[in-house]
Amino acid sequence: MAEKHASKLILRNLRREDYADIKAIMDKVYPTLGGWTKKEFYAQLKAFPEGQICIEDDSKVVAAAQSLIVNYGKFGDRHTYEEITGAGLLTTHDPEGDTLYGLDVFVDPEYRGLRLGRRLYDARKELCVWLNLKRIIAGGRIPGYAKYAHEMTPARYIEQVKHKEISDPVLGFQLANDFHVRRILKGYLKGDQASKEYATLLEWSNVEYEESPEQPIITRSIIRIGAVQWQMRSVRSVEEFLDQVEFFVDAMAGYQSDFVLFPEFFNAPLMALHPEESPEAAIRTVASYTDELVEKIGQMAVRYNTNIIAGSMPEYRDQVLYNTSYLCRRDGTHAFQKKLHITPDEEAYWGMQGGDKLSVFETDTGRIGVLICYDVEFPELSRLLAKHRVDILFVPYWTDTKNAYLRVRRCAQARAIENECYVVISGSVGNLPKVENMDIQYSQAAVFSPSDYAFAHDATIAEATPNTEMTLVADLDVRLLKELRERGSVRNFRSRREDLYTLEWKGGVENFSILKS
Repeated sequence: MAEKHASKLILRNLRREDYADIKAIMDKVYPTLGGWTKKEFYAQLKAFPEGQICIEDDSKVVAAAQSLIVNYGKFGDRHTYEEITGAGLLTTHDPEGDTLYGLDVFVDPEYRGLRLGRRLYDARKELCVWLNLKRIIAGGRIPGYAKYAHEMTPARYIEQVKHKEISDPVLGFQLANDFHVRRILKGYLKGDQASKEYATLLEWSNVEYEESPEQPIITRSIIRIGAVQWQMRSVRSVEEFLDQVEFFVDAMAGYQSDFVLFPEFFNAPLMALHPEESPEAAIRTVASYTDELVEKIGQMAVRYNTNIIAGSMPEYRDQVLYNTSYLCRRDGTHAFQKKLHITPDEEAYWGMQGGDKLSVFETDTGRIGVLICYDVEFPELSRLLAKHRVDILFVPYWTDTKNAYLRVRRCAQARAIENECYVVISGSVGNLPKVENMDIQYSQAAVFSPSDYAFAHDATIAEATPNTEMTLVADLDVRLLKELRERGSVRNFRSRREDLYTLEWKGGVENFSILKS
């Protein structure tokens, strides 16, 4: 079955009016076991509404995960599905319990391949941390076991799945999501012939659990970013270029990165497909691919569950050539930021023009900003973004010489210090024969922080090897920024003398926006 291309995915809690969608999906996924009755579904929402989670696409539920809270000591490791769920009515739900117990997770078959199950598992984990519960426990079906039941025990089957000798769609997925098997349950779910009524009892431990109820609950504040130092190389087609992009998105998703940053003009290899054209004609031809690339990269963001800053690409609209960066969010939406300050080289070779809008982007991990290369050398822009509580500034760049690179790097470091935010920069390396004005690159990707006790001694969290294709992965703690702004040894943003000077955006209110997901 062909994968469904989601238009806009939203993670939210289930509602009573979602029952028809839920029943339809469960009938597809569990044709022999059946789905929840309306009575059971409504009882679950009433007992624990926060634990009933779904993903919708265009107002239709396409995936869901359900759970309850139990005092696990009352049930122990020997229980059935019917016992612990109160026969599906969640009469066993205990708000004072210590364990989040996972019920069903199911995805509409038309939406498989978009990693929605992983997203639901991550939402469950965040709920567990937010509620300060010790663990998540779940009984997991092993629907592939029936095929091997005549030749091995359930224990042997589980070992084979762990060692990748056998593929089980449920157990393999759960093991990949950091669950471990506590024991085997017999007679767990009546009528589950695919599992021979066996199940694995799985556990995920909350390492942030605080034993004392007086301790504040620690919520998620770590944002993981991945920066791609991109090797310029010749390609024979748009498809080959997208294969390279997906390789890095896949790699960064493997590290569970919340953001992946590509460099400025990272699609320049496509210019080599048109060597007969002049530079100004070639870049406009490449601009004709931009809409297709944004669509394909947006699908990658959904499929790999990560937000992608698609470097920058030429964009040709109404006979005006722009340099535009696209944010492709993992919920299926996207937004863009045009480069405002055009270099003399871009103007002379290509006739490129600057945009006139500045945006703050809201994402599922907080507010970010994007400034393309030369734009970071103008401190007014990042200060305007900082006034709207941007915590991370992404800077895709393209530089040909070391002194050009150092201008970008030094300015990016200054922006991090003066605005008390993180700044992530990345560029391209290598060369592109037969592409005029893009023939050679210099880069050293890096991640910068403010300069104070809580951060690295040189305010550099990570940096790449110069002129080598590689990636950077770094965890950024937003709590440290909040602490700095309140109690730092210096407080640049708070110490501004607005009685002596001010900064004003003159582009009109409509051209300075906060773009929500």
